[in-house]
Amino acid sequence: MTAYDNLMAFQRDTEALAQIAGRLSWDQETMMPRGAADQRSDERAAMEAVLHQRRTDPRIGDWLAQVGQPEDPVAAAQVRHIRRSYERAARVPEKLASDIARLVSRAHVVWAEARADDDFAAFAPVLKEVVALRRAEGEALADGGDTYDALLDDYEPGAKAADLVEMFGALRPRLVALREAVLSKPPMPGLTGSFDEQGQMNLSRLLAKTFGYDMARGRVDKAVHPFSSGSGDDVRITTRTVPLEPFNCLYSTIHEVGHASYEQNIDPAYRLTPLGGGVSMGVHESQSRIFENQLGRSRAFCGWLYGQMRDTFGPDIGVSTEEDFYRAVNRVQNGYIRTEADELQYNLHVLLRFDLERALISGDLAVDDLETAWNDRFEADFGFAVDRPAHGVLQDVHWSAGLFGYFPTYSLGNVYAGCLYAALRKAVPDLDEGLARGDTSAATGWLRENLQRHGGLYSPRAVIERAAGQAPSEGPLLDYLEEKFSGLYGL
Repeated sequence: MTAYDNLMAFQRDTEALAQIAGRLSWDQETMMPRGAADQRSDERAAMEAVLHQRRTDPRIGDWLAQVGQPEDPVAAAQVRHIRRSYERAARVPEKLASDIARLVSRAHVVWAEARADDDFAAFAPVLKEVVALRRAEGEALADGGDTYDALLDDYEPGAKAADLVEMFGALRPRLVALREAVLSKPPMPGLTGSFDEQGQMNLSRLLAKTFGYDMARGRVDKAVHPFSSGSGDDVRITTRTVPLEPFNCLYSTIHEVGHASYEQNIDPAYRLTPLGGGVSMGVHESQSRIFENQLGRSRAFCGWLYGQMRDTFGPDIGVSTEEDFYRAVNRVQNGYIRTEADELQYNLHVLLRFDLERALISGDLAVDDLETAWNDRFEADFGFAVDRPAHGVLQDVHWSAGLFGYFPTYSLGNVYAGCLYAALRKAVPDLDEGLARGDTSAATGWLRENLQRHGGLYSPRAVIERAAGQAPSEGPLLDYLEEKFSGLYGL
């Protein structure tokens, strides 16, 4: 066997173990008994220690030195990912990696209980520990550079906070102006009544299949916070049900199917290799957001979904025409929850978190002051006060999981989706005809061929440029939002 063969064989085993570690996290979110939390914390820490040992194994350095820079583009991409992972992992002490895994498993349980009790003070002590350990990890990774950039690089390789600040700064004025114009208009109609939770789950599974999710290689379960997990032949998604708010369930499902389809559609030859997963969280989010918003909330698709809603829940759902249903799906209204926000206001929720978490990591904001800082910023951005912690600082799982640097990829994904959708409309001029029949294959097929199948072959920016035919910019997203909501609200 050549050095490259040895390197890839070793890497496949590491990737397989990482998938098992991911399954432990999936189980903790969905099925694990509550009393198993402490044991699961130790299990995840042990698995992380094993993975860290493999990722820093000195043989990787030897194999990389022998391999050099392969001429084959696929081999070169594999080596690029492995070298990057090896160099980053080598900077983080094994004990620190294990301590973080153990802590975030415990922190998740504390967060879930604090959220249920609306008690930020109960969560603050463990959050301080998480911030401290992740800051230490960031400092080790940065090696004298910017700590937050080092953490961001875990989720969006090559991205810099300064560039995102500039991009998001360009987003904010037009978003705020459009939001104010829309909210000055009479409110749109909404659904009324209670929607059976089993009916929601049945319709969720139908929607998953409609958007191309392979149920033979996946499953749909319920969790507090919807997510997608896994890759290749085992990609699982979760959603949540609220009897009075069926769109929460249905559009969470479509969103997670966007993530899952990306993973399922990657070239099978890349399975259990560094190329076998989504290249970044921003690119991942572009798939979930274009599925959920540009496709799932389009006028054409809403016409089909209206019929499915009536078939599932009966004719009395609070709206009596396809157009009113479309308006209900896309109505803009004040709300506290990021995951329930309309697509016009969603990015304002993300930008709040991006600014706060950078301040936490830099030390400019103390955890004890976080709740007040959140509430002040929220009222300034949205014009009304947070009523309770579960609707504010405790609503998201990310900080309990130590995912600092993750939040900005949500808005970056929206920007990418805007660019991709502009290209998709040009490539598939009869797109709406299929969506009106509940046929998403033209859109999902275009995304599969132009982006998803490549997995990690190209850099995040490169894969977007190849598919969209332009460098990522906020312009197409803003143009799409202004055209859509100006039409809806008669601006």
